[in-house]
Amino acid sequence: MFEGVEDIFFDLDHTLWDFELNSALTFKKILVENEVDVEITSFLEVYRPINLSYWKVYRENRISKEDLRYNRLKETFDALGYEASDELIFILSERYINYLSTFGNLIPNARQVLEYLAPKYNLHIITNGFRETQRSKIRNSNIQHFFNEIIDSETAGVKKPHPQIFEAALKLADTSAKRSLMIGDNREADIMGAQALGMQALHFNFHNEPKHQLCRIINNLDEIKNLL
Repeated sequence: MFEGVEDIFFDLDHTLWDFELNSALTFKKILVENEVDVEITSFLEVYRPINLSYWKVYRENRISKEDLRYNRLKETFDALGYEASDELIFILSERYINYLSTFGNLIPNARQVLEYLAPKYNLHIITNGFRETQRSKIRNSNIQHFFNEIIDSETAGVKKPHPQIFEAALKLADTSAKRSLMIGDNREADIMGAQALGMQALHFNFHNEPKHQLCRIINNLDEIKNLL
């Protein structure tokens, strides 16, 4: 299925690291600690699509990191009809970042797949995120030993799908696009970004998106064992 692959590049959030579960646990902790009287399930139902939309805008460099962190909470509280002061929003934003990476829950079968692949391939990570936060996630989920190189958008200076981050990753891994496979959950950032440089790609359809013809699609990471 995937010919000549020697190096495999994984996305991190929503692909290996269970962002939704870890984010929910973080919000449950900080909302209670700061006596925010909102029901966690209702909060998350509103917050999740807002957060995704802001991350899309952030990937496109149309919003700053600070505005991303403030606006996604402000818009969520406004939608819930909860009066949250700017001071509270800034506190929650800071606490969220501080606590988020302390949780280490992985996507089902992630560890087993990494254990399966590690003896056969060179494994790396390309992630849109902030250097220390992403590396803390990797350390606290105890998967750092699987990866040769970890490339984050903060260090690269650009975000996926910008070709520069993929070029930097290939150079750092000392490999070529034709020998490389990108596995990720985001069709635009991971799949199209990698394919633009000639890399092979595998879409982990975490978000249950409609089928497409860009590349092979899997719905469970365990399916990788039948492809590689």
